[in-house]
Amino acid sequence: MLDKLFKKKPKSAYEAIGGEQGTQKLANTFYDIMETDEFAAELLALHPKPMDSIRQKFFEYLSGWLGGPPLYEAQYGHPRLRARHLPFEVSDNMVEQWLYCMNKALNEVVEDDNAREAIRQPITQLARHMKNS
Repeated sequence: MLDKLFKKKPKSAYEAIGGEQGTQKLANTFYDIMETDEFAAELLALHPKPMDSIRQKFFEYLSGWLGGPPLYEAQYGHPRLRARHLPFEVSDNMVEQWLYCMNKALNEVVEDDNAREAIRQPITQLARHMKNS
């Protein structure tokens, strides 16, 4: 009975994947895959080089999106993701390449099956929402 009263609040996805360190690893693994996997060559070509800045911004975005500190918003304001992606042609092919990299990164970085699947569904919806062509 008492254990029900003192149960911990459910973890955020940010906490479930290891907080700052896990989120940084997820962001970097995503870009490592994009840079090395031929399947994502077209997606990679759209990104400015070097990618240090974009890696950092992605980490900051993921931090807040996963329920951790809202680092991106604190520095840049609301992400307005769809508006920020409008200058680029985001086709079904680009979405699939992005999801391919993210799913591989999730499989590699997030050990907890429940946390991984809890992230996979909404990030898939978010990626598909970016489509603009």
